[in-house]
Amino acid sequence: MKRLTINTQAPLGRIAPEIYGHFSEHLGRCIYGGLYVGEHSGIPNVNGMRSDVVSALRELEIPVLRWPGGCFAEEYNWRDGIGPKESRKTIVNNIWGGVTEDNSFGTHEFFELCRQLGCKAYVNGSVSYATPREMGEWVEYMTFDGVSPMADLRAENGHPEPWRVDYFGVGNENWGNGGNMNPDFYGNLYRQYQTYVRSYDKDHPIGKICCGPNVDDYEWTEEVLRTCFRRSGSEQGRHGFMDMLSLHYYVHPEGWDIKGSATDFDTEGWYKTMGKALYMDTLIRRHTAIMDRFDPAGEVGLAVDEWGTWFTCEPGTNPGFLYQQNTVRDALVAGVTLNIFNKHCDRVRMACLAQMVNVLQAVILTEGERMLRTPTYHVMHMFRHHQGGTLLESTLTGVEQTGTAKWQVPAVTESVSEKDGVITLTLNNLSESEAQTVEVSLADGCGLEVLEASIVTGARNERNTFDAPDTVTERPFGGHQAAEGGLTVTLPACSVVLLRLRERQ
Repeated sequence: MKRLTINTQAPLGRIAPEIYGHFSEHLGRCIYGGLYVGEHSGIPNVNGMRSDVVSALRELEIPVLRWPGGCFAEEYNWRDGIGPKESRKTIVNNIWGGVTEDNSFGTHEFFELCRQLGCKAYVNGSVSYATPREMGEWVEYMTFDGVSPMADLRAENGHPEPWRVDYFGVGNENWGNGGNMNPDFYGNLYRQYQTYVRSYDKDHPIGKICCGPNVDDYEWTEEVLRTCFRRSGSEQGRHGFMDMLSLHYYVHPEGWDIKGSATDFDTEGWYKTMGKALYMDTLIRRHTAIMDRFDPAGEVGLAVDEWGTWFTCEPGTNPGFLYQQNTVRDALVAGVTLNIFNKHCDRVRMACLAQMVNVLQAVILTEGERMLRTPTYHVMHMFRHHQGGTLLESTLTGVEQTGTAKWQVPAVTESVSEKDGVITLTLNNLSESEAQTVEVSLADGCGLEVLEASIVTGARNERNTFDAPDTVTERPFGGHQAAEGGLTVTLPACSVVLLRLRERQ
């Protein structure tokens, strides 16, 4: 029998809301046609932002949005995206698809989108194309409240008041498309460039994010931190010099070159994907062990600011647009990954699903005037209750391995948090074919009352289409019943379940 014991007297840390962040890059139809259609579009919009998409995203209570990339950020010139739209420079997106874009979505539009979503702003700058001066002037343009050349230019372009930049990424994937740098070289560039990411508003300092490793490149983590913190820890203090180190990891069930279909996969493909999703736990543990040596006080957080599935793009679409469908398999990857982030909230302070609309593991797909919510959307909606909660100690015993001869994974994973007297429990059944029963109880022996219960489930490759947008959605869950000292919960195969609980008085 599987048993889950929750200890409400053992808080393990705060789950930062930013763990449930999102990523919007100038890639394919993420921004143009997805988030932004322009003020003169026939699609309903507010200041150019699609009303249907913004409304759906607001239901997720998105805490933070990263922009403009990604790889695109390393070649982006922020000055191309300001001023009258008719005079903005048209550019070629050399990174993604070789398409031209008119820069009608730039800095002002990004902050308007953040305003409509009610989320924090995470801006990513370049250290390979841009100079330190260009980065510093962009920060001044966005945030300086006073008389200065950049603040005056911002006012001239229609926004006298400064915006608030909550986080600034100093470079992106500089081990690859961001310059093919060695870690010590990038570490010295980070030291230089971050100096000019000035916090003009001392009450709201900008969180500085250093480019961290690709997947299991532990040498990058080691050497970047060694370089960055040499002669910086005692002189400047780590806090403010570096607030987070990034980590990028995508699930490719068939490998980087092949990737595999998003919708046409077998049992082996299901469990291989689950196994690779669970690898996130190993990556966080091993990179955290390195961080602990340089930052034993835990002042520097880990920002997994690109994560999700990456499959072969849908047939007939531009391969540079990375458009893929989203199935129940993606929903389970999201559930598994978010539970891992919750359990590592002592070091993981931010995560950004890649990407928000029409790209990779998107929460929303659009086609002209039509829009749908993907299975991943519904999982993110369920898990939003963890934001800002206190992680509770939870012990899950009796869980068997499930899978194939080559790919074995635990049948059930979970995480538990508490906020305002309500316990949020999220459970995943990774078995493709068998239901799992879990006995849930509190360590102090108090009973449990179910306040809310919902589920996302279906056959392994079920998905939503524009003709059938609600095939996989969040539905009420009735697979629980009171038991002596707690609850008995039966999880259908391929399912993500949310239970909102409180101690029975």
